[in-house]
Amino acid sequence: MYKVLGKRSLLIWICIGLGFTSILCSDKRFKKMNYQPVTYSRPNVVVKKSETTNVPLPSKPAVYAVIQTTAGNLVLELFTNEAPKTVQNFIDLAQGEKEFISEKGTERRPFYDGLKFHRVIKDFMIQGGCPRGDGGGGPGYKFEDEINAKSLGLETLKVKDAPQYQSQLQRALFTEMNIQSRQELEEKTAEVEAAYTDALELPVIEILHRIGYRYNEVLTSKKAVRGSLAMANAGPNTNGSQFFINQVDTPHLDGLHTVFGQLVEGMDVLDRIIDKGNLQTTIKHITVVDKR
Repeated sequence: MYKVLGKRSLLIWICIGLGFTSILCSDKRFKKMNYQPVTYSRPNVVVKKSETTNVPLPSKPAVYAVIQTTAGNLVLELFTNEAPKTVQNFIDLAQGEKEFISEKGTERRPFYDGLKFHRVIKDFMIQGGCPRGDGGGGPGYKFEDEINAKSLGLETLKVKDAPQYQSQLQRALFTEMNIQSRQELEEKTAEVEAAYTDALELPVIEILHRIGYRYNEVLTSKKAVRGSLAMANAGPNTNGSQFFINQVDTPHLDGLHTVFGQLVEGMDVLDRIIDKGNLQTTIKHITVVDKR
């Protein structure tokens, strides 16, 4: 989910290398707002299978997930109000209450049992939920993001003040101006210079909307901070089964990934998983406890 950003960053340096210093002309396409929220109806999260655990849980009424791993337990509060569809998907997969497609065909069992944390990066995150173990697998379906970008402050944050979104700005520019090569970029230098300058004044929410992200204004979304549980994806509305847990704050991911939980116990376990490396820690079982 993150390697793509690195490739796009190379194109940003191409743009900078050409020197966006003057405004010669502009068709004003980046002076207006196109953003519109999507309609959204908040469902109620239902924990279909009643489970208990010997692992101590916080006293706060909430739904908790205990991820039992070969490195120890990760205890997470699930955000049933902030990302209910995403939470429901996670719970149903964990409890074996939802069908998924595997190499064997259609199955219905605890999806995450036996899977490994296939991608771990120090000072970043741990990622799991891939049945193939290489980041390319999933449950055989995709579902939409659950994000309110306004509640994350992306309506007031201008692109010029958010360098962490430069790769998305570049993508929006190249897509709308139909630039597919360095030669086309050089041929349209004047237009790109003007459009780039205009786009810097737009809020981040607008740039992300232009590259396909769709936001509701019903939920109160959470930022991607240390301990956040969020969906891994391959772009807008491509959620499935893969998730990640942050070791550090990741503000560059706000608005790009649905945050649907928070690690409340086991940060030392997360650190240990990262120290072990890729594919060295296995999920034994995920227990979901409804304490609401």
